[in-house]
Amino acid sequence: MIGLLQAEALVSEVAEKTAEKTMGFGELFMAGGWLMWPLLLLGGLVIFIFVERFVAIRKASHIDPNFMNKLRELICEGRIDGAVKLCRNTDSPVARMMEKGISRIGRPMGDIQNAIENVGNLEVSKLENGLPILATIASGAPMLGFLGTVLGMVKAFMQMSQAGGVVDMSALSGGMYVAMITTVAGLIVGIPAHFGYNYLVARIEKLIFQMEANSIAFMDILNQPAEKK
Repeated sequence: MIGLLQAEALVSEVAEKTAEKTMGFGELFMAGGWLMWPLLLLGGLVIFIFVERFVAIRKASHIDPNFMNKLRELICEGRIDGAVKLCRNTDSPVARMMEKGISRIGRPMGDIQNAIENVGNLEVSKLENGLPILATIASGAPMLGFLGTVLGMVKAFMQMSQAGGVVDMSALSGGMYVAMITTVAGLIVGIPAHFGYNYLVARIEKLIFQMEANSIAFMDILNQPAEKK
């Protein structure tokens, strides 16, 4: 009976010590040091860039399936003004490419195609705004976190040196886990940034394929009257 009570008391003591050592998010954040603030800023920037670019790319990818059919009818009927109006009323990179091509009707086909490609390149450049920053954060945040860990380890060993080389395992282990907090924070920021960047790049590449397909379809439309003649 006495042994059972002693065991229960030991378990209770261990549980109390474990509860005391458990740290909340705020305590962990502050324990990571000043480098946690830049990492927090980078994490917010990752969320902002990803959401903003995701919405922009999704909007640009929405193309009316009947847009090219309507454009073909208007051009074949000679209603150039109507075709231009249709493009201006359609807010998409493809429509702006087609509008530029229509404005070049009457010139050599090579000039029309070059004009369309130039507009397409500008549209892709707009869609890629912010992606270099996202890629930089994906690679830089873990390195920033590792820097915090190295600085924390240096501080822990300096404290050991000042203590005359006496190894206090509790103090050393405490300094080590505090130092590792920045590495964890850097990975938490860097990994989503890496996956988010690759996802957005894949969406842009898919949109580029659609833009190229519609560009080819537009050039075919311009060649149709010549074939009928």
